[in-house]
Amino acid sequence: MALIRLDRYISERTEYTRSQIKQLASKGRISVNGAAVRKCDLKIDDGQAEVIVDGNPVKSQKFRYILLNKPAGYVSSTDSSDGPSVLELVPPELRTKGLFPAGRLDKDSTGALLITDDGELAHRILSPRSHVPKIYIVKLAKSYQSKYVDLFRSGIVLNDGYVCMPARVRAFENSDKLAFVEISEGKFHQVKRMFNSVGNCVEKLMRISVGGVILPEKLAVGQCMELLHKDLTLIHN
Repeated sequence: MALIRLDRYISERTEYTRSQIKQLASKGRISVNGAAVRKCDLKIDDGQAEVIVDGNPVKSQKFRYILLNKPAGYVSSTDSSDGPSVLELVPPELRTKGLFPAGRLDKDSTGALLITDDGELAHRILSPRSHVPKIYIVKLAKSYQSKYVDLFRSGIVLNDGYVCMPARVRAFENSDKLAFVEISEGKFHQVKRMFNSVGNCVEKLMRISVGGVILPEKLAVGQCMELLHKDLTLIHN
């Protein structure tokens, strides 16, 4: 049984500061296992205690993992100087201190974006050595060509000389300008630059999966959902 101070427990799992937690407790707005608690130095079992702050349960899981269906016009950054940040789309009940996008989607791109406060998992997703696949649907300016399969598989050479890791691409059924692309790295504007290198241009890009986590059809553009432990195993495996 691991014991932890109540104020630390809440602070690590929410956006509340220690001083805010102290104020809430003094007003009887924090309960542990159904009983109001007014002292923040109370030690609780971080795996068993039921903590409620202002009517909202505080989950025992230390880190938070959120899947966002990113809309166009938002930047994949904690900095909103270049436009509204994707963090603005995270609802209050899912927010914690230290949330950040694990990976990037261009401002005009859409689809699956993982937001978390778990730096270790984010590093795994971003590292080419981890070979975490990301799958995209792209709309091309020119017709898809069958030669792309071999070119992408052998490693596209970008215009700056960088040689991409082997990738997979295939045509979309019933459309000559839509394609699926799977890569396992994430260089700046990589998918767009790969198609530029073969004489085509990406007009629209949507990421539909990260690792084995697939963007659900029911998750509307701009909406978030919290991932479960079984979802995270798809990324770790």
